[in-house]
Amino acid sequence: MPGRRREVMIVLPGLMLAMVLAMLDNMVVGTAMPRIVGELGGLDHLSWVVTAYILGTTVSTPIWGKIGDLYGRKNIFLISIAVFMVGSALCGMAGSTLFGGPGGGMAELIAFRALQGLGAGGLMVTAMAIIGDLVPPRERGQYQGMMAGVMSLAMIAGPLVGGFITDHLDWRWAFYVNLPLGGAALLLLALRLKLPKLRTEHRIDWVGAILLSIGITALVLITTWGGNQYEWASPQIIGLAVVAIAALGAFVPVEFRAAEPIMPLGLFKIRNFSLISLLGFLLGFAMFGAITFLPLYQQTVQGASATNSGLLLLPMMAAAMVVSLIVGRAITRTGRYKVYPVVGGVVMAVGMVLLSTQDVTTPTWLTSVYIAVLGLGMGFLMQTTLLIAQNSVAQRDLGVASSAATFFRSIGGSFGVSLFGAVFNNQLVAGLTDRLGPSAERLAAQGGQVSPAALAQLPPPVRTGFLESLASAISGVFGWAIVFAALIPVLAMFIREDPLRGSPAAPVDAEPAKAALH
Repeated sequence: MPGRRREVMIVLPGLMLAMVLAMLDNMVVGTAMPRIVGELGGLDHLSWVVTAYILGTTVSTPIWGKIGDLYGRKNIFLISIAVFMVGSALCGMAGSTLFGGPGGGMAELIAFRALQGLGAGGLMVTAMAIIGDLVPPRERGQYQGMMAGVMSLAMIAGPLVGGFITDHLDWRWAFYVNLPLGGAALLLLALRLKLPKLRTEHRIDWVGAILLSIGITALVLITTWGGNQYEWASPQIIGLAVVAIAALGAFVPVEFRAAEPIMPLGLFKIRNFSLISLLGFLLGFAMFGAITFLPLYQQTVQGASATNSGLLLLPMMAAAMVVSLIVGRAITRTGRYKVYPVVGGVVMAVGMVLLSTQDVTTPTWLTSVYIAVLGLGMGFLMQTTLLIAQNSVAQRDLGVASSAATFFRSIGGSFGVSLFGAVFNNQLVAGLTDRLGPSAERLAAQGGQVSPAALAQLPPPVRTGFLESLASAISGVFGWAIVFAALIPVLAMFIREDPLRGSPAAPVDAEPAKAALH
């Protein structure tokens, strides 16, 4: 036991560093985007800088998980770090003389962001699976709690690092900063990480991988474009829906025939695996969908700066970090885990209820209390759900379980942002029309994105009506989020508390009986 703990603690900094890279990147780049667009141009393609990264990450996550199961996770993890670093370096060089100057700079940046996203897809999922290889589930909670704490800190640090780079350095350092961090993680893990070398005679399920990638790409584009760039009933969105249905429909029979399927559908016959997949979707749907609108409320209604709005999320992240650590240690000590997603879902729903009561008079300190409650719920859920997913499958499918937990949470987040965006826009337009009449048209067209300077120039009655409408629309988003958050504890009640591998009731080499199904 002491030897294993020492081995884990030696490589844990490298694993955490790799995960921090994936967590930090989007937030740092998001802060630097105005400066990037100012130099490279291509404002009409700005959203693709984010979309390309999300697509790369989401599409590659299940594939990284599976090939890690097939060929051993160490080399796969090192490759994913290397791909991420190469993508980061190329992003930093986009529009430079090396590629012919700034003429095609934005197109280059979008392509390199997709490559960077492909690498990022392997960072999170493979790091979690490596912890699963090194530590049995009974002891895993405390390490995953530490990793959750580091991720929470990364989410707070992202806007601060991005702001510093934007104000004091060239925007290219938003990407170059990944190179020393990634290099340190790569060197440490290459030298010190010791895992069994696995190799299988089966081929990778390329047909399944291609069909899954096409289906996921279509789904992400639907949630990104729907109601924004294109109407929901437009030919583009309908066409993407047809592509998604066709690709995913063809994916199912291919997976049942494949010798080593990318996503073994037999795993969904395992109750806990299916429940955690659905629970992760709801968690991403409610959490990411609603939290997206918090900075808008804090910056516009409460008057916080962009940097300070990031700091105002600190109570949520701190609460999530503390609870994750406590829950991880409790699971290690007792071997019990079912109660935590139930409690987490209830507390998260309470947080959504509190946030739905906000209006233009809500003080900043009270918002901090509300989001701390939401963070408490997240702390009970984030790592516990991953632990349950990993414990529900055989050791050989650990990568698939880890990638599925991450994948369904990401897809849920994409759908949540899209649906709640539609709710927000509809309620904002209705509120502005009701309060301001014809004056609402220009403000409604801006979707609530009004700079503080422009807001100050509005006549007092118009400014008041706009802020009231905006606060009401955001509260409406949290009102809808209550429904999805409330489903989480209901589903969690059906989780079966199977003994954790590594506990007295389940020997270390025990495997779930149904996990072999493919």
